Amino acid sequence: MKYLVVLCDGMGDLPIPALGGRTAMEAAVKPHIDRLARSAEVGLCDTSNGRKPGSDVANMMVLGYDPRVYHTGRSPLEAASIGVPMTERDVTLRCNLVTLSEEPDYEARTMIDYSAGEISTGEAARLIEALQSELGTDARAFYAGVSYRHCLLLRGRRADGSRPNLGTTPPHDISLQKIAAHLPADPELLLLQKESARILADHEVNRARRAAGKRPANSAWFWGEGTKPQLADFAEKYGVRGCMITAVDLLRGIGVLAGLTNIDVPGATGNIDTNYRGKGEAAIRAFRDGADFVYIHIEAPDECGHRGEPEAKAAAIGDIDRYIVGPVADYLAASGEAHKILVMPDHYTPVSARTHTAEPVPYIIYDSRRPGQGVSSFTEAAAAATGRFVTVGYTLMDRFIKE
Repeated sequence: MKYLVVLCDGMGDLPIPALGGRTAMEAAVKPHIDRLARSAEVGLCDTSNGRKPGSDVANMMVLGYDPRVYHTGRSPLEAASIGVPMTERDVTLRCNLVTLSEEPDYEARTMIDYSAGEISTGEAARLIEALQSELGTDARAFYAGVSYRHCLLLRGRRADGSRPNLGTTPPHDISLQKIAAHLPADPELLLLQKESARILADHEVNRARRAAGKRPANSAWFWGEGTKPQLADFAEKYGVRGCMITAVDLLRGIGVLAGLTNIDVPGATGNIDTNYRGKGEAAIRAFRDGADFVYIHIEAPDECGHRGEPEAKAAAIGDIDRYIVGPVADYLAASGEAHKILVMPDHYTPVSARTHTAEPVPYIIYDSRRPGQGVSSFTEAAAAATGRFVTVGYTLMDRFIKE
């Protein structure tokens, strides 16, 4: 038996006026997903279970991990991907490189862009190097990740064994808002953010970006604090050998901790310009080489939601269908081997809200051995209309693999 998961990050949405009152899923051209949906189990799944909706908790749930047991914060999952050495006494935080407005008073600034115009990994590495050079100490260190996503390690910060609560806010939650009410409550972090703005303001990378008409990465922004995590081995838990295909450190870190093999795809990014075709081809190669389970994560719909771009979000869903779901589903069908396919978002990222929301998400489970009576098109409303509801998100993987 082969198992394919296609996780369309942030795909769920609310009706969008710019799309004629349709959601991005309703507007997208996705014949392959809809074909599967017509013969699949379709329903809704709660992937937050009372927690703040986010890709860390939701993807852990989709993979079958109870966040009450395994979740220690978002940043430590990314740190595992980057290779940040952590002890039980350490704390890590996500370090975004962001674009703030440039008033003299830091507190008076506005969050212009949580990704600094999707800064390139090479440019970002030079900026993180500058922060480490001036702000790194024996007690803290900066580690470069991908694009705007990086890590700050605070060594020994958890000396008393308590869980960290540093009063941070995800920057994508406050797009185009004043930052004063959302600054870290922790004095050290607030000082580091202000110092980062001083260091980065006139860095040569930002001078070149301004000259090219691009947004400068003129501040660090810390959030997603957490402590060293540990996940049960996925192969031992479910009896299948698997791999993870993703462009973002969060999912790569989950893969590392779960014992899944991470597969690099050239040209894969965390945005709409990702190499969709390459991800689909990588999945086919993985199955051909003996993998039982392939988890493909695509960030593009989420990024479009955060940026308030409905047409781009619908286009991203169409590209997932055309270059990933269609070819991989066709390969599995032609192989003659029994297979199951799960397609779903991890959470909603409505373009109207530009952040994550906690609605139960639609899913389809297609089983080649037992084609069922599904729905004509895979949408939020169609999934809700089935009346099928998985109330505890981390049980969906048991339903997918074991049942």
